[in-house]
Amino acid sequence: MRRAGQRWSRFGRFNIVGLLGAALQLLLLAVLTRWFRVSVIAATPLAVEIVVLHNFVWHERFTWRDRRFNSMRQRALGLWRFHAGNGLTSLLGNMILSYCFVERLNFPVLPSAVGAIVLCSLVNFFLADRWAYARAVPDAINRGRAARRTASP
Repeated sequence: MRRAGQRWSRFGRFNIVGLLGAALQLLLLAVLTRWFRVSVIAATPLAVEIVVLHNFVWHERFTWRDRRFNSMRQRALGLWRFHAGNGLTSLLGNMILSYCFVERLNFPVLPSAVGAIVLCSLVNFFLADRWAYARAVPDAINRGRAARRTASP
């Protein structure tokens, strides 16, 4: 498959996982705000965090399955990068946009959440593709570089 076709295919898989995550986020948001009477400002970060973990697992196994992590160390680094990039973008973006839409513009909670998810997802694909799931340098090469640094005067 050509590079552009591969990128569009990956973007499609990214959006499938994203739709699953968005459905989960909306369900969690509805349950937390309606049944448990949690404020939207408190419910949003909790729902987003659960979805970030959900999406990381699905992206690793489905969206970027050709970029497998070779070790637990690489997986932990990938999870950290995913949290730092997509997690913070989703968390802060959803909180800020939800606050603006719901508290300032008086839009309903769930449509506001959908808008925030769509806007944040565009940034998230770029961050995931170029950073969190970037082709990892194998651990053996990292160990070799570290050994050369410590051996240098």
